[in-house]
Amino acid sequence: MSENEKLMERAVEAREYSYSPYSGFRVGAALLCEDGLVYTGCNIENSAYGPTNCAERTAFFKAISEGKRKFKKIAIAGGKEELISCYPCGVCRQVMAEFCDLNEFEIICGTFRSGLEIYKLKELLPKAFANENE
Repeated sequence: MSENEKLMERAVEAREYSYSPYSGFRVGAALLCEDGLVYTGCNIENSAYGPTNCAERTAFFKAISEGKRKFKKIAIAGGKEELISCYPCGVCRQVMAEFCDLNEFEIICGTFRSGLEIYKLKELLPKAFANENE
């Protein structure tokens, strides 16, 4: 199994912890740090909607809160019943741009059935507001 497939498998597992009583759309993410550690996250909804947090940001915030700052790639698995290709929202893309190299960081979407899709962050967030230290 490839590194990308293993990461997607972790995202699918993280999806099981989703708290999504309003949309029913469960998402899991698995974030690979440069040092090889993986942080997972799930979406966490709130009845006020604004406080809802996406799976991708949950994974990033967990890693960042433990001192991680260098990331290689993230896998995203989502859907209501069946998994579908699930892409990060604009807010998540901007969080990624704060901490990741736009030209190197990979975003893995898709499903095992339809095939994994791999994008560089720059492809999904052209003309990003980026960290000036990059």
